Amino acid sequence: MRNKKVIGRTNIGAVMLCSLVLIGCHPYSEITRINSPEAPKAIGPYSQAVKTGNLIFCSGQLGISPKTGELVGPDIESQTRQAILNLKTILESGGSDLSQVTKVTVFLSDMENYGTVNKIYGEYFDHVRPARSTVQIAKLPRNGLIEIECIAVAR
Repeated sequence: MRNKKVIGRTNIGAVMLCSLVLIGCHPYSEITRINSPEAPKAIGPYSQAVKTGNLIFCSGQLGISPKTGELVGPDIESQTRQAILNLKTILESGGSDLSQVTKVTVFLSDMENYGTVNKIYGEYFDHVRPARSTVQIAKLPRNGLIEIECIAVAR
């Protein structure tokens, strides 16, 4: 018979509540919609970003020009730069900037573009190295090559 010692039971709800409070996102915080006219309009029923507590959650951004509403070019370089610029604009509208980004998720239509994206990404996040995930997916809206979303701390 194995010797088992029960330390205690964990209340998952209490742990989640404490975690949210510790990261600055009180579960009863007001949720504010962030909408920058300088970034592409949402192409669906979602917000460009939302702010709750001191956190900003940005929706995924494609390499879409805010002026034309179309992809900026057929190449990964131009679409990556535009996607990051779109995030930058949205974050600034919400009272933050790229230096306050804590988590990034990059969606690629082709993992062969990983090296190129990494190089460009490093130009924008050279002083801060947020946590990041990069995944290849089957297809992006408007046949984009890249979509990037992030979480940032509001100032």
